Amino acid sequence: MAENTDVVVIGGGYAGVMAANRLTQRDDLTVTLINPRPTFVHRVRLHQLVGGTDAAVVDYQEVLAEGVRLVVDSVTRIDAAGRAVELASGGAVGYDYLVYAVGSGSADPQVPGAAEFAYPIATLEEAERLRPVLDSAPTTAAVTVVGAGPTGIETAAELAEQGRTVTLVCGGVLGPYLHTRGRRSVAGRLAALGVTVLHGSDAKVTAVTRDTVRLADGRELSSAVTIWAAGFGVPDLATRSGLSADALGRLLTDETLTSVDDDRIVAAGDSAAPSGLPLRMSCQAAMPLGARAADTVLSRLAGEQPETLNQSFGAQCISLGRGTGIFQFGNRSDVAVWFHIDGRLGAKMKEAVCKGIVKHLADEAHKPGGYKLHRVKGGAGRQEALEVMRAEAPVVVERVS
Repeated sequence: MAENTDVVVIGGGYAGVMAANRLTQRDDLTVTLINPRPTFVHRVRLHQLVGGTDAAVVDYQEVLAEGVRLVVDSVTRIDAAGRAVELASGGAVGYDYLVYAVGSGSADPQVPGAAEFAYPIATLEEAERLRPVLDSAPTTAAVTVVGAGPTGIETAAELAEQGRTVTLVCGGVLGPYLHTRGRRSVAGRLAALGVTVLHGSDAKVTAVTRDTVRLADGRELSSAVTIWAAGFGVPDLATRSGLSADALGRLLTDETLTSVDDDRIVAAGDSAAPSGLPLRMSCQAAMPLGARAADTVLSRLAGEQPETLNQSFGAQCISLGRGTGIFQFGNRSDVAVWFHIDGRLGAKMKEAVCKGIVKHLADEAHKPGGYKLHRVKGGAGRQEALEVMRAEAPVVVERVS
């Protein structure tokens, strides 16, 4: 092993920053973080950027360890054979180990007119593009939010609280993760804010025009501003680089988060598909996955067998405006249970989580190795799912060395 080892982390989101910070435990590592933006995007606050109540960015000096070199650029290709990443600005950066944490963005809507006339909000640039559009629209102008996951619900509530006329088109059920009791609570709060909620199979969007949204049942909704919050996609960097990926484009790994193609590449966050069974896209998964990816690299450098994934979930929290929210508890297999906390306390808990995310990253920057949440016991449901999957298709992707 060379005296100094170069580790490159692609992506400066929740997973990438956690991994980069944690890798600085060793002073014989040169850690480089490559990210297309000079600031950290606090994605769970993007709906607040749209509503004008938060900037949704944090200076990297607050969350990134001093020992990490930040390169503001985009990776266009991974040369796994040559152990280098090619940059959009030209040139390349070599590595001994690579952490693939490119995150996620808006999914291709696949609905006529949506790409042209609707505004996605999965990235900072998309939210910044939408903000002036809303600012220039009259408060009485009809706003349609498509997608009723956390992003859609939070955006609809944020704008309705400001007095805007908002319709939330679910295309299915409201808050698919939520327990029935939690869903009733959210529906009640949205109704109180004046949000019109359209759910069920008839409420699927079939087309978007400049000023309308058409539904499967033939209804045509007037919409001055249409916001697209229906699902996420991932960059195609892995596929473009000739690495094995799932149908969505997430890098295929074993349960140590090591690429099935190359043991010098590990993945974390939304862009990882361990055993072809990816976790829910969320910061709740991303930071532990970032810590696990770093631990895998550190274990290999120490000549030790990396530990396997043991992901535990606890809840899903959703803000419903600035003063109300819901903290939906779930079991460690990431299934919602009957218990939730809503109202003002729910909002305070959601805000504590948002602040806690930044604190976890900052703490790891100042004391690398201190983060422990990725080691909380759990994931029984995942192990059961893996056993079923392997019984049905006995293709082993988990490494044993």
